[in-house]
Parts: sequence; structure tokens; C-alpha cells
Amino acid sequence: MTDTSSTLGVPPAAPEPVISITGVSKRFPGVQALDDVSVDIGVGEIHCWIGENGAGKSTLIKVLAGIFAADSGTVTMEGRPVAIRTPNDALRLGMAFILQELTVVESLSVAENITLGHEARRGPLFDAPAARERAAKLMESIGFGHVDAAARVGSLSKAEQQGVMIARALSLDARVIFMDEATAALDEAEVRRLFDVIHRLTATGHSVVFVSHRLEEVLELADHVTVFKDGRVAASVRNHDLTAGDLIHWMVGREIGQAFPPKTRTPGDVVLEARAISTASIEDVSLHARRGEVVGLGGLVGSGRSEVLRALYGLDALQKGEILIGGRQVAASSIRRAMRSRIALVPEDRRSQGIIPKRPVEENITISWTQQGQGRGWRSVSRRLALRLIEELGIRTRGPRQSVATLSGGNQQKVLVGRCLALEPGLLLLDEPTRGVDVGAKSEIYQLIDGLARRGMAVILVTSELPELLGLADRILVMREGRLVGELPGDAREEEVIAVAMGHRESLGAA
Repeated sequence: MTDTSSTLGVPPAAPEPVISITGVSKRFPGVQALDDVSVDIGVGEIHCWIGENGAGKSTLIKVLAGIFAADSGTVTMEGRPVAIRTPNDALRLGMAFILQELTVVESLSVAENITLGHEARRGPLFDAPAARERAAKLMESIGFGHVDAAARVGSLSKAEQQGVMIARALSLDARVIFMDEATAALDEAEVRRLFDVIHRLTATGHSVVFVSHRLEEVLELADHVTVFKDGRVAASVRNHDLTAGDLIHWMVGREIGQAFPPKTRTPGDVVLEARAISTASIEDVSLHARRGEVVGLGGLVGSGRSEVLRALYGLDALQKGEILIGGRQVAASSIRRAMRSRIALVPEDRRSQGIIPKRPVEENITISWTQQGQGRGWRSVSRRLALRLIEELGIRTRGPRQSVATLSGGNQQKVLVGRCLALEPGLLLLDEPTRGVDVGAKSEIYQLIDGLARRGMAVILVTSELPELLGLADRILVMREGRLVGELPGDAREEEVIAVAMGHRESLGAA
């Protein structure tokens, strides 16, 4: 563990620990996932855990949640050793876990979700009025009083669904709440609301363990930061004059230089032209993309960015307009026609829309290629293709037969890019390609995108991270309410993109 007090000044005194984790280790076949990990979680503190994918954060959470059994080490709560053998043990001890993939039941009401498993009863019957009253009070206590306790959870926003999960944790008397990548699918306003909720929780004595890949969130939010690397604790310090450079150095053990490659690409001929295309979600969108060019699609969450990619790929039917590839019109909206037109898509949610979790890396890379109908000997050709792309993309795997679900997020993303490259596309559509991956993997993906463009591919990129949009795109197209409302050069400023996205470009004045 790193001692930084001499270089970062003297931090405030740490609160008494509610949980002490001492010497915890966990090994899987061929992988030491946790190696003698020790860390304290203080009462009423916001404790951020960061590290590259595969660093050990999620494994430690699963040990505390009773999903994995540690090989060695101890866990104490308020000085008393505890045994966590099942998820019920963790729940009984006052720990709650809110993961990136929310475990709400969308068909049930807010009140039913909050009281699920410990329902209010009137004799043998469910006491719906009492449940709604209890749920409403809990939602009000965390700043979600506007949410109707009788509303179906499936009708709520992601931020409101997170509120339901937090209220459920409070209803179970959770003292420590773990949040894993809780902001990944939220817009800026929803992130601010979540941070307000977290501060409300810690002000009343609850402890929050917040896992994030967004360093700016960690620096803003954390009272205490623990950095994981290769299954060990690289540093565990109070947040006192920390910088992003400190965190990156501890995470990767090296300095990350220029995050984005220089934009010295030379665009060529037009590969794609969309003329006034409309679907159920977008209206009159016209754009083009050239060989060797990265075109960024910006805008707020819900502005229609992803829906443009869906239309170009044939997932959403065109109501009007036309799409031309290499000057020739694509006759109809279908994925098969898009693939035959050499269009490939890396989807927004790699878990639900991309990878096939229980299948090996090789199969995940070549599945679209094999579906195109290959001749004799295709199995050996498929294996050679997968091996070539694994090497070319730097996919860190024990071999092509390793289950893709066991790879880190960054390597899963590279597998999806490899699936696209197997089809030798002329146009690559990327929807949030670095969501949920660590800072080191992000840098590798940036270099990969730049390299593909330099090889002559046209790339259209959707990302919610403004620095990423500005750092990679040669041109930025801004969406708002389903319409394309502006085009900016790649060297535009963040405030320009935001102003256009919010319909306030005139507010920039002469700036």
C-alpha cells in the first residue's frame, strides 16, 4: 500500500471503520484475482474504488456479497469478525449492492420493488397502502419524492430506478451501500442528482463504496480512494490534493502520455451519404462520412445519436430518405443488407447487445463472418482469422477458446471490434466504445480507432464523453430532439458543443 502523506500533505483523520478487510486473497484457475488485499471502509464516508478492468474491484465486491468465497483473509464489522457465505449473510450484516445492470423488476411498482421480500402485510395479505406509504417516505428522504410509489418501475428513468434500489437498501437497514459504475448510463443532470443522494446518505451515517472509471467523478466525490492493480491494493489514501495524474500512475504503474492520437489523417472519398433520413426516433437527418475520417455524433442523452447509428445499420426502418454507400443506394433497411454493404456496428451495450457471454473469444469474433456463408475448410480459416485479430488488436486472453465473459471490459470491447473487422467493413459505427472500460484500455481503443481511420475506414463515433468526442473526431455533428442541429470542426470547444446541443448557440456570443 502506498504512503502518500509526505507528498500530499496531512489529510483529515479517517473515521472509524465500519468494515475492515484484512489479507483477503482469491484465486481462479490461472488467475490470482485478489492477493492479500486489506482496506478499511469508514463510517459515513464516500470510499471510491478504482483500477483497470481485472484489477480486483469486482471480485472483492463479490466476496463481500457472498457470491465468491475468499481463499484466505478476514472481514470484520465494527471490530467483530463476520462470516459471509451467502448473499443473505451480506444482507443480514447491513450491506447492499447496486450494480451497473440494475436488478429492479420493471413490471412491479416502485413500492413493490422497495418492499420485495419483506412486504408489509395485513394478516396474510399484502398491505399495498402501507407499502406505498413506506416507499414514498424512503424516496422522499433521498430526494426522489416526485416519483409516484404506485408507478411501474419500467416507466422510470435509469436515475429514478437507481433511486428505487437505494430506497430498497435503506428499507433493509443497509449501513454500507456499494455502487458499481452507477453513473455509466446517466446524463450530467442525473449524475448530479445521484451525487446529491450519496451526500444525503453519508450525512446520516451510511457508508458508500463507489466504483467508477471516471476519474473526475472520483476526485470530486471521494473522501477516501483505494486504487487496485493486478489484484492488489496499489494505494489507499484520503482524498487530499489528489490529482488525476496520481490516480493514473497508481492504476497502470506508468505515465499515460498524450491520451488522444494527433489528428493528422487525410479524409478521402465519400463512403456514406444519408439524405434526409427519418425513422420513428429521428427526423430529416443528412450526413456523410469519408474514408480515413472520424465523424463524431454529439448531443445529450436521448438526443437521437444512437438512433442515427441504428438507422444506418438497418436496425430501425426508414420512414423516408435514402442511404448511399459508395454512391449506390442501399435498397432497404436490414442488418443483412448493411453487412453486405460493408457497414459494421459496435453496439452501445456490449453485455446485452454485443458479446455472447458463454461462448469463446474465437466464436465471438467470427460469428458474423461465418454467417455470411463460407466454403469448405471454413473452421480452420475461422481459427486463423480469430488468431490474427486477437494479435492485431492486442486482445489479452489465455487463448481463443477462453470464455469471452471472463475477459476485462476493454478486451470484450476489442472482441466486438474484431467481429466487425472480420467483415472487412468500409464504414464502422461505434456507439459508446469506451463505456465501462478503464483509463489504460481507453487509450488503447483511441489508438485503435485512429489506426482504423488511417487504414482508410470511415468511422462514425457516438460518445457521451465530451473530451473523447473532441479528442477523436475530425468533424462533430450535434443532435438535439431527434434532429441534426449543427456541425462543428474537430477543434471546437466543449462549451460550443454543449451550447448547440442545448439549443443555445447564440449564448456563446463572440467567444
